Amino acid sequence: MERSVCETARLAGVSVRTLHYYDRIGLLRPSAVSAAGYRSYDDAALARLQQILFFRELGFPLKEIARILSHPDYDTQLALRRRRELLLLERQRLDAQLALVEQTLGGTDMKKPIIIAADVDAARRTYADEARQRWGAGAEYAESARRDAARTPALQDDMLADMDAIFAGFAALRGADPAGAEAQALVRRWQDHITRYHYPCSAEILACLGQMYTADARFTANLDRFGEGTARFMSEAIAAYCAAQH
Repeated sequence: MERSVCETARLAGVSVRTLHYYDRIGLLRPSAVSAAGYRSYDDAALARLQQILFFRELGFPLKEIARILSHPDYDTQLALRRRRELLLLERQRLDAQLALVEQTLGGTDMKKPIIIAADVDAARRTYADEARQRWGAGAEYAESARRDAARTPALQDDMLADMDAIFAGFAALRGADPAGAEAQALVRRWQDHITRYHYPCSAEILACLGQMYTADARFTANLDRFGEGTARFMSEAIAAYCAAQH
C-alpha cells in the first residue's frame, strides 16, 4: 500500500520536514517519487521508519541508526518487537496515571502506579544496550557513552547549565543575522560544548546536528522551549558557520 508523505508523517507522528530530511541523508527513501516530485511510502518504508523512530527514542544519533540498519546481522523483527514492547509499556504507564486522576476525582484512596516513568526509562536503557551489543555503535556514540558514565553529578549540573545558557543565547538573538558575529560566536561555543562534554565535534557532525534541529520535531520542540523560532535560528547560524569552514 502506497501512502503520501503527509499520510505517512501523520501515521508515524513526525513532521513532513523530518521525512524530507531522512530522504535527503539517505536514511529513509520513499518507495516512489512521481513525475511531479511527490513522495510516497509503502509498507516496507513505513516499517523502516518505525525502526528509525525506535532507535531515536533510545537516544541513538541518526548516523548510528544508519549503521545499525545496514549491519549484516541486523534483525528487523527483533527491533520491531522491542518497539512494540516499549510502546505497550508506555501505554501501561499512561493508563496508570489516568487511573490515579480518576481516583483523585472520585475521592478514593490513591494507589501507586504499577508502571512509572522510571520503568520506561529503564526499558529504553536495556534495549539500547542490547542494540549496541548486537549491532555495535560508532566512535562518537561510544565516546559519548563513556563520558556520560564517568560524569559526576556536579559536572552534569555544569553541563546542563552551560547548555541552557547557550540555547538562551540563541533565543535572545532571534531576528538578528544568523551569520552575524554574536550568533557565530555562540555556534563556536556550542561546538566546543559538544567536544568538551560528549565527543569531538567536527564541522561535518555539527552541520548534521544543525539540520536535525529543524528536521526532527522533538529537537525543534526542545529548543523552542526557549522561544519559538530558536531551533530555526540556531540551525541557520550553524549552517552559516559550517559553510564558512570550507
